[in-house]
Amino acid sequence: MKAVLFIAIAAYVGICALLWFAQERLIFLGAPPDTPPTAPPGWRMERFDLEAPDGAKLEGSHPPVERPAVVLYFGGNAEEATHHLKEAARLYGPRAVVAVNYRGYGRSTGKPGEPALVADALLAYDRLLARPDLDTGRIAVHGRSLGSGVAIALAGARPVKALVLTTPFDSLVAVAGAHYPWAPVGLLLRHRFDSASRAPSLRVPALFVTAAGDDVIPPAHADRLAAAWGGTVQALRLANRGHNDLFLDPLYGPAISAFLDRRL
Repeated sequence: MKAVLFIAIAAYVGICALLWFAQERLIFLGAPPDTPPTAPPGWRMERFDLEAPDGAKLEGSHPPVERPAVVLYFGGNAEEATHHLKEAARLYGPRAVVAVNYRGYGRSTGKPGEPALVADALLAYDRLLARPDLDTGRIAVHGRSLGSGVAIALAGARPVKALVLTTPFDSLVAVAGAHYPWAPVGLLLRHRFDSASRAPSLRVPALFVTAAGDDVIPPAHADRLAAAWGGTVQALRLANRGHNDLFLDPLYGPAISAFLDRRL
């Protein structure tokens, strides 16, 4: 019995150690380079590339219009963010939309991690402020899934007019704890994306869009985040949708567009 117990403990410790060392590969799945994104009809696409202070090169794009308000988009895991721009006209209306791939996603170089992704988001925001062709007094941020953590961190450090949060979560510790209840994720996770701790100080109006059938980030995580939010919250829960198909719902685009019309 002692031998069996020792083997079980050793196996448990080994699995926890594997989670510790492999967590970047488990959290940040990356996205392979793809063909250049296509602009919506009547729009043109422009590159929006950045170089971080540590030398990482970040690839992005945006379809600009004349002196528009701006939506800065942060994608979900395994998402090539610039390809989101083909939906720009449907989701955001007559606004410039900027999407930059995370490190290790698309053609962006570097190693992803929470501090790096947040720093890169601040760099992208600050670069926008230098653009005279954009109305930088009206910047909204849209974060999807993993990107909601980046968007909320950005909103805590820079002024934004509105936040759109698609399938957001309260913290990565809470999400991981629900998926791995047997593991001490609170001790293991280095990339915590603790949005709930930032929420009370954020006075930014936010639209929360969730899917009733989401089994990746169940809606309860967004509900807890919304309950802690310091600003006004509008919520849309899409029935019969999951984590990866809610954007196909006919209510999705109009809800985002209408929210931005009011807030921008």
